[in-house]
Amino acid sequence: MSKVTRLHHALPLSPAINQAVTELDSAIAKAIDAAKAAGLPQGLVVSLLHGHALTQTNIMVS
Repeated sequence: MSKVTRLHHALPLSPAINQAVTELDSAIAKAIDAAKAAGLPQGLVVSLLHGHALTQTNIMVS
């Protein structure tokens, strides 16, 4: 994920939030690498991530 540009929040974020974001990003990248190594089709990986993103968006706007 080294080629990803981080968007910065308008207000400064606490070190705890920055650490949580870094850990989340790392965990997602490791999970994607493990899925690819196990032979999951890339489309399935993308669809699972998209499904989770849609679910979380629905929770936020409800």
